[in-house]
Amino acid sequence: MQVSRRRDFLKQSATGLAGLATMHYGTTSARAFNANERVRVGLIGCGGQGSNLGGFFSGLKQHVDLVAVCDPDTSHLEKAKNTFGATQAVSDFRKLLDDTTIDAVIVATPDHWHAPAAIMACDAGKHVYVEKPCSHNLREGRLLVEAADRNKVVVQHGTQSRSNPLFVDAIQMLREGIIGEVLMARAWNVQRRGNIGHKQPSAVPPGVDYEQWVGPAEMLPYQENRFHYNWHWWFNFGTGDTGNDGAHELDIARWGLGVETHPTRIVALGGKYFQDDDQQFPDTQTAIFEYPGNGKVGQQKQLIWEMRLWSTNYPYNVDSGVEFHGTTGKLFVSKRGKLELLNERNEKVGDPKPKQTATNQVASHQLDFVDAIKNGRQPNAAIAIGHLSASLCHLANVATRAGGAIQLDPATEKIVGNDAASKLLSRVYRSEGHWAIPQGVTS
Repeated sequence: MQVSRRRDFLKQSATGLAGLATMHYGTTSARAFNANERVRVGLIGCGGQGSNLGGFFSGLKQHVDLVAVCDPDTSHLEKAKNTFGATQAVSDFRKLLDDTTIDAVIVATPDHWHAPAAIMACDAGKHVYVEKPCSHNLREGRLLVEAADRNKVVVQHGTQSRSNPLFVDAIQMLREGIIGEVLMARAWNVQRRGNIGHKQPSAVPPGVDYEQWVGPAEMLPYQENRFHYNWHWWFNFGTGDTGNDGAHELDIARWGLGVETHPTRIVALGGKYFQDDDQQFPDTQTAIFEYPGNGKVGQQKQLIWEMRLWSTNYPYNVDSGVEFHGTTGKLFVSKRGKLELLNERNEKVGDPKPKQTATNQVASHQLDFVDAIKNGRQPNAAIAIGHLSASLCHLANVATRAGGAIQLDPATEKIVGNDAASKLLSRVYRSEGHWAIPQGVTS
C-alpha cells in the first residue's frame, strides 16, 4: 500500500468534495456556503511549512482562494505574496481577523503562536487549520478546544495522517480485529539532527518584526540559533522534536489504540546524550503512557514513545513509524508508505486490506478541512482529537523535565502531587502583558 501522491491529490480534488457531503457531525459553520462557492483563506506564517500548506491550499483552485498572507519577516512575506498571488500581505495577523471577507485562516507559525493565534481566529468567527502541535502547552490546547466549541467553527489539526488512505485503512483493520485486542503501541522518531552550535544574542536581521514574532511568549533577545526553524529546540518557542515530528507518530499510535482520553500515568526519561550545543530539549527520550480503561484485565493499554536524534539505524528501515501489538498479531505502519501485518505465529500476511472501506477516505487533509467548512461537519482531525494527541507531546516533555514519573487526572487535566511538573502544563508569558495571551491560562 502506498501513500497518495500529491499529483493524485490534485487530480482527485476536483471531485473529492461531492463524495464527502454525507459525513455530517452536527457542527455549524460561521456562515453558510453554497456548493460552488470558494472559501477565502488567509495564511498566517509563511516559512517552510507555511509555504507548503499555502501550496496545498492554493492547489484546491475549485474550492479555495488564498487571498492574504502574513509574516513578521518581510522576505518570507514578499515571497509568499508573489508565489500565491495574494492581494493582501501584512505583518500583523489581526488585520486578517478583522477582514470580514476572509472565511478561514491557516496557522503555520512557530509553536508558541499556534494556540493564541488560533483562539483569536475562532473568536473572530474564522475557521482554522492549525499546524501540529496545536498548542505550545497542555493548558493552551484546552483553551483552543473551548474556543472552537464556543464559536461553532471548524478547527482542523495538521496531523494529516488522519486523512491518509494508508493510515485510515490500517486503523480500520485494527477496529475490525485483525490483530485481536490492541493492548500496546510503540512509536518512534529516529534521525540524525544537526548541531545548532553555541551563539550569543545579536542584532535583529533587517526586515524582521521581532516584537511581533515573539508575541505573547516571554521576551528573549534575538539569537540566530533560536530563530527560523531552530526555535523548535527552545522551551520558550517550541516543543522539541517530540512535538515537531513526534506529533504525527503519537497521534497515529493513540488513534490505533482506540483511546479517547488522556493517559493517567506518564514515565519519561531523556536528555542531551549526543549534541553539545544550545538546544534545550532532549536529543534522546523514552516515554511510556498508561491508559487504565476501567481497570479490568484487557482494558488497560500502553503507548511507548522512543526518540533518538543521533542515529540512522531505523526500525523497519524507516525513520518514523508505529507498531501495534494485539492479542493475535502485530501491525506496523509508517508515513513513509510501509505497512506490514504479522499473525500470532509471527508470519507475514500479504497485502492486508480492511473488510470495509472507512468513511473518512479523502483526497487530502486540506480538502477535508474545506469540505467540513462547506458541509457543517467535524473534520478528520477535529481540534478535540488534536488536543488529546498533542498533549502526549507535552506530557512526555513535562515528565522528562520533571525527572521521571507524573500522574495526571484526565478529567481536570491537572497533575497530581507534583507542583513543579504542574507549572509546566502552562507557560511563562510576557511579564508586561500582551494582547495575544489567552484568557484563562492560569485557571
